[in-house]
Amino acid sequence: MTQKFFNLFRGGSAEQKATSPHGTGSRITRRSSGLNEFTRTIAGREELCILDLGCTSAMNISLFTGQGHKVYTEDVLLASHDAALAIPAGDGTNTIDVNRFLTENLAYHGQIFDAVLCWDVPDYLPEVLVKPVVERLCSVTKPGGVLLAYFHTRDAGPDAPHYRYHIAGNDTLNLQPLTSERNGKPMFRLQRVFNNRHIENLFREFASLKFFLARDNVREVLVIR
Repeated sequence: MTQKFFNLFRGGSAEQKATSPHGTGSRITRRSSGLNEFTRTIAGREELCILDLGCTSAMNISLFTGQGHKVYTEDVLLASHDAALAIPAGDGTNTIDVNRFLTENLAYHGQIFDAVLCWDVPDYLPEVLVKPVVERLCSVTKPGGVLLAYFHTRDAGPDAPHYRYHIAGNDTLNLQPLTSERNGKPMFRLQRVFNNRHIENLFREFASLKFFLARDNVREVLVIR
């Protein structure tokens, strides 16, 4: 079985290194209205429980633990490519054992999270996992909790870069491209493009959604549980 990338961080060292084995490129800075709204929503609140679903970022951990919050990180996209999860689909191909994935990942008990950084994980997850993962996120997020997600538009194209997201300010991100060490291509390939109706349906168990249209072929969505 491959290593599972789940970590809990409390206040303390900012020297935690990213544990994911991705190759990386130079960082790109971009503004994010959705992140600004996310930051504003949690501002002034104490001892929050925050879940970061992206590749581990020392900047994010340092930021939130420095504010007195607990940070859980879990690279569910990398976990979804664990070869041990493959089972026959019945048509000569393989699919993913969803039950096993949910037993081994996002295995939290009760509504414990005040905030979730989903980033663009749904765009890259295997199709069979998208709905179950969002349902699990709904079940572990507190009522009134906030979730930030990014969705690509059709103009992004299938070879859109895949990034590690570092929070550099209230409305500022550093995007670090994640590439294969073998061929230099994006570590994960964009699997689908959601339209607004698809996104609304995906988060139908949540209380509300707010859309922000960015300039770089990405829609930002702030979701309230």
